[in-house]
Amino acid sequence: MKAFFAEEQKRHDPKAFLSSGAPQPNPERPERVERLLAGAKSAGLTIERPREHGLGPVAAVHTPEYLAFLEHIFARWQRIEGASAEVMPNIHPLARTGSYPASAVGQAGYHMADTACPISAETWQSALWSAWSAVEAAETVMAGAPAAYALCRPPGHHAFADVAGGFCFINNSAVAAQVLRKQAARVVILDVDLHHGNGTQGIFYTRSDVLTVSLHADPVRFYPFFWGHADERGEGPGLGYNFNLPLPRKSADAAFLEALEVAFQRIRAFSPDALVVALGLDAFEGDPFGGLSVTTPGFSRIGEAIAKLGLPTVIVQEGGYLCDALGDNLTAFLTGFGGKQR
Repeated sequence: MKAFFAEEQKRHDPKAFLSSGAPQPNPERPERVERLLAGAKSAGLTIERPREHGLGPVAAVHTPEYLAFLEHIFARWQRIEGASAEVMPNIHPLARTGSYPASAVGQAGYHMADTACPISAETWQSALWSAWSAVEAAETVMAGAPAAYALCRPPGHHAFADVAGGFCFINNSAVAAQVLRKQAARVVILDVDLHHGNGTQGIFYTRSDVLTVSLHADPVRFYPFFWGHADERGEGPGLGYNFNLPLPRKSADAAFLEALEVAFQRIRAFSPDALVVALGLDAFEGDPFGGLSVTTPGFSRIGEAIAKLGLPTVIVQEGGYLCDALGDNLTAFLTGFGGKQR
């Protein structure tokens, strides 16, 4: 299996975020890349650099207003007297209606859901190359490969069509799914990250061509709090095409795999032509976020189970934060998936 990654993805280096109101070091650090690359190589993957794909694949799921914001906001922010070193919102609109602020401060609030996604001089290019890794993986699968892995960093599944959040700027999994739609009539996104993929859900919530399925820690007391509940089923043409499986805190391998079988029933009923796996490794029992308790062997079993769906598959890296087993967990998933792929 091929893996795609560009060195530019390391340059985004956020310094801080707020956790329970207190400034903390941002856990979405470039060092994650080294651990994940080691894990991919240990699974026998070949690492290749993606090509530049322009804004087209990204603009297919994100608004031009938002992409212009991401590209130019850092330079504009630096012109504000006394502004922070990184773009971080200090105001959020209660409602996002027709009005749109002209100021950089107002637009930061409009386009950034929380303080976990500060924007620096390198963020835009890192996020673009991350998305292009997903595009390259999707095109590789469209060309006939049974599967490909995109080492997407920064991650993407909390990014809506016009909002960044939760360390995410461009929704790489959504970008990959939209690329696959060029050939596949129906695509499913299966998100196994610790946190609900709220941005992915939002992008496809009114669509029936992409089924979104997410297993995650119950958001009633866990980020992202306002999305990811079982009664969120889609709207309009998308009603019935969104499926959330919130899990109790500290759920381990058995509970996760049981929920995965429920997810597979819905996926098979959709009869998809291709699959995107939004692969979060932060469901691990030793991950700093500590929400679920999946083990390293558990990730192998998860990969094996997903492979048995027998679908052309793009694996897109989402969460998974610095701990000794991060690379091992990726190796376990990829080995389980590759060992049982049909």
